[in-house]
Amino acid sequence: MNTDTPKPPFTPKERLLRVLRRETTDRPPVACMGGMMNAAIVEIAGNCPATLPNAHFDPGLMAELALTVAGKTGFENLAVPFCMTVEAEALGIAVDPGSLACEPKIVSEPYQSIPEVPDLDWESLPDAGRIPVVLKAVERLAAAGTDLPIIVSLTGPVSTAASLVNPPAFFKELRKKKEDAHRLLSRISRFLGEYARRAVRAGADVIAVGDPSATGDILGPALFEEFAVPYVRDVVRAAHEEGAPTIVHICGDTDRCRAFWPLMESEAVSVDAMINLAKLKRFLPGIVTMGNLSTYMLEFGTAAKVARRTETLIRDGVDIIAPACGLSTGTKLPVIRAMTDTVRSRRREA
Repeated sequence: MNTDTPKPPFTPKERLLRVLRRETTDRPPVACMGGMMNAAIVEIAGNCPATLPNAHFDPGLMAELALTVAGKTGFENLAVPFCMTVEAEALGIAVDPGSLACEPKIVSEPYQSIPEVPDLDWESLPDAGRIPVVLKAVERLAAAGTDLPIIVSLTGPVSTAASLVNPPAFFKELRKKKEDAHRLLSRISRFLGEYARRAVRAGADVIAVGDPSATGDILGPALFEEFAVPYVRDVVRAAHEEGAPTIVHICGDTDRCRAFWPLMESEAVSVDAMINLAKLKRFLPGIVTMGNLSTYMLEFGTAAKVARRTETLIRDGVDIIAPACGLSTGTKLPVIRAMTDTVRSRRREA
């Protein structure tokens, strides 16, 4: 027996990294990965000096808000950024900065067809827009020396591409202009891969890739396999090259695409509330699952109902308890605490 094996209770960082390595833990982590799934709700950001939208643009404020969110909500990680427009802005796309109650939004997609997208200076894009802000915030969080893991959330390749090209045209051209689509997604995945590498070098413990536009509801299994899987995998492999594990989130009904999850090579998969994670684990034995507490329930349900649903997810063997998708900024803190406190009160033998 290896006497050097850590014994519970684990620190939050140890616990999450052990789960991602498929090692035993004392209980599941409870996390919120940032980006499209951030927990900077009005109740927190509105009462913090590092408020929004200012914290989107200042690394010190971004780091301070990440620490405050973790402290107030009970989520066992630090997560940046607080939106999914960082990549779009680096690509030169106009972004509305949003407000306290509204996340930044893309003003409009600049191109009407995939072939219209120019050959950008893809290699320099990680120096553009707010990416340096995020990386400096990560450095500050790493220097803070907490026992919370740092998750940096990236917008996935399909969703990033759909921020460049008018979405209806983009999805139609995945079928009609395949060569152009592959060329664009290949370039975007290289850009995102370099962003992931720099985030790990800055201090990120985990890279999360949220690709809501890659949902099986829109793509279907064949296009999901052709256009989502290889380019998400490119980003995952870039993070792996720097020694960081990954989480991939895909929105919507992914049941028809579930056979392709292992091909993306991510340590964990995060799915929407409609997916039965116990069933997914039976279909893919050994898969690390993250989720999937309904964000509708978190916004409109009671604390008692949220606590009961959280208990069900734990009993179902979900590996990382988390919201199923993006939290509404109007979600109330006591309801979030019902979720996180329920998980944190649990213990199981390692």
